[in-house]
Amino acid sequence: MSQALSTDVLIVGGGIAGLWLNARLRRQGFASVLVENASLGGGQSVKSQGIIHGGAKYALHGALSGASEAIADMPRRWREALAGNGELDLTGVRLLSDAHYLWSPGSLAGNITSFFASKAVRGRVDQVKGEQLPPALQHPQFKGKVYRLAELVLDVPSLIARLSELAGDGLLAAERIEPLREQGELVGLRVDGREIRAQRIVLSAGRGNAELLAALGFDQPAQQLRPLHMVLAKGPTLKPLYAHCLGGGAKPRVTVTTHPAADGEWVWYLGGDLAEADGVARDETAQIKAAQKEVADLLPWIDQSSTRWATLRVERAEPAQSGLVRPDNAFLAEQQRLLVGWPTKLALAPDFADRVLAALDRDGIQPAAHAALPDLPRPAVARPAWEELF
Repeated sequence: MSQALSTDVLIVGGGIAGLWLNARLRRQGFASVLVENASLGGGQSVKSQGIIHGGAKYALHGALSGASEAIADMPRRWREALAGNGELDLTGVRLLSDAHYLWSPGSLAGNITSFFASKAVRGRVDQVKGEQLPPALQHPQFKGKVYRLAELVLDVPSLIARLSELAGDGLLAAERIEPLREQGELVGLRVDGREIRAQRIVLSAGRGNAELLAALGFDQPAQQLRPLHMVLAKGPTLKPLYAHCLGGGAKPRVTVTTHPAADGEWVWYLGGDLAEADGVARDETAQIKAAQKEVADLLPWIDQSSTRWATLRVERAEPAQSGLVRPDNAFLAEQQRLLVGWPTKLALAPDFADRVLAALDRDGIQPAAHAALPDLPRPAVARPAWEELF
């Protein structure tokens, strides 16, 4: 039998939310162990576009939504962490773009006018022209309008790597996770036969939360999955572009981010409305054709002849909401010693950690004395999707 362990907080799920929480806990003096049964960041995190939203895309209908309010402070908090003077030290994480852009391919639609007047974006949007345009839009044929948002885009693989460094000796690769109970109360987990007791247990495993809850004997909180069918393009003619292309509705027509591949080429990662309802219904071939048509319509000067294409299906896990609506904030539910949550968006990982720390403070949970951790089998770090697909 493996040696039994004790810790203050036991986290299950090594995506950005779990890793961020783990680093925050350790910085505040708590002992923690993070358990991952696959690769760090290998679920939703590494499939993220890396945009640290400040609310703009959630206010395209012109109104100030709850999501816009909740997420408005996230870019500042992430920037401070990247500079090494925030709640975490994320120096060394690669910043792909210091801004994200809104791009209107033609005349502004009526609802965009009210969007620019809303409190959600006032003072945080500036029109750019000429050499200030993203490289992919610096072409004589480009006739649209572009607005710079006070947001940023991160290289998610380097973020995962840095957060795993901040985890120190507290990462544990696992295959089997079972409840550890005393007198009917959950007091820890049995991980591959090793007992780990904790003051609190946090599930932050994305879509894996549902299976974990069932294994632990809980049926709440319920989970919903939001499917996406993302598109990736790789080729020597592609130049950096980080932008929401506006359509006529409340959602971006397409959202483009650009990522560096190991061979030096750029990869475009395409989401937005392209990846949602109609895109989910298409098979890979049809989805690629739809993406090629969008690029040809919006960026006709791009030579696609040497571009390689692939698609990636993603299921974003969230707490169940009436009508499958998007949650506005990070979510946390509590049952006995168990805390279960979803950040709901990459940018809201700090908000998720805030909620866990507030719950610990409310319950008077303080760092306790624990024996030093032994050498633990460490989970691998996920590879970027574009390195797997191309």
